[in-house]
Amino acid sequence: MAGSAWRSMLNQVVVGAARRPAVSAASFTRGMQTQTVTLIPGDGIGPEISSAVMKIFEAAKAPIRWEERNVTAIKGPGGRWMIPPDAKESMDRSKIGLKGPLKTPIAAGHPSMNLLLRKTFDLYANVRPCVSIEGYKTPYTDVNLVTIRENTEGEYSGIEHVIVDGVVQSIKLITEDASRRIAEYAFEYARNNQRTSVTAVHKANIMRMSDGLFLRKCREVAENYKDIKFTEMYLDTVCLNMVQDPTQFDVLVMPNLYGDILSDLCAGLIGGLGVTPSGNIGANGVAIFESVHGTAPDIAGLDMANPTALLLSAVMMLRHMGLHDYGNKIQTACFDTIRDKKVLTKDLGGNSKCSEFTAEICHRIQDMA
Repeated sequence: MAGSAWRSMLNQVVVGAARRPAVSAASFTRGMQTQTVTLIPGDGIGPEISSAVMKIFEAAKAPIRWEERNVTAIKGPGGRWMIPPDAKESMDRSKIGLKGPLKTPIAAGHPSMNLLLRKTFDLYANVRPCVSIEGYKTPYTDVNLVTIRENTEGEYSGIEHVIVDGVVQSIKLITEDASRRIAEYAFEYARNNQRTSVTAVHKANIMRMSDGLFLRKCREVAENYKDIKFTEMYLDTVCLNMVQDPTQFDVLVMPNLYGDILSDLCAGLIGGLGVTPSGNIGANGVAIFESVHGTAPDIAGLDMANPTALLLSAVMMLRHMGLHDYGNKIQTACFDTIRDKKVLTKDLGGNSKCSEFTAEICHRIQDMA
């Protein structure tokens, strides 16, 4: 049930279409090199939960060196928005990033920081595992699915213009290459993680050309994965069926906007964005893992934040890097803490501070040694 679902995740390659060799804790005691990760703490509660993750990694003796960078959009040559050069250079070197929540200033022309990062590093696949957590009560007890969202185009291409006063047009861009790439990633992910089915989510009955192209590429790719069951379903039907019985779904792949909506819906099934990890996979080996909740400025600095989402995203990162033993140890300590219900932050149903929740996870990790 919920327990078996999340325990099975311990043996999965949570992110990455291709498997990486597993590296054990014992390997590093024999002198293997520490790996650098670019840390983007973010805004609001971001620095607090980032600090919590670093403390937990230290308790686990994870072989990670953090290279901290702040990300705010700046205007480069020709007035084009870009991330600061030192942040880009760090990501270009490390290839791996961990990111807290970022705010986007409400100002004319200012880009979404998350969108800017995706475009800068061609982070084409957003991957969110949604798995019920034992001991954390929700209306659903056996959720175990993964949403895979095309991250670079669709309605989020940022192509908008005024036709005449009072009429605005927004362009939905769908390309053959991007659709094929995300479909291939979804099927590879399913195969490498012992998942049995992939569902393509679309509205090709209405948007016959754009979603039609996406669906055709999914069908073509499915032909090369006969070991994976392929189904296709309208977005509205998926939403209906998801709230009725989420256990019928396994891996779902979809265009950008649908993924944004459906991945949050799925997060709600397991308790919300505060317990949902997320990873963004890019071209040329780049990947950024992130908490997808907001910056929560109302509780920033009050030691009330819940670091679970960022911590589980960091666990995804460790597995992506081949550091499975460390990821398993940290995830087990986190889930055991939630299950025991003794030291929980307010949003998880307790009254503990972020620092106390973090310390409890650290103690559990140390007790495993």
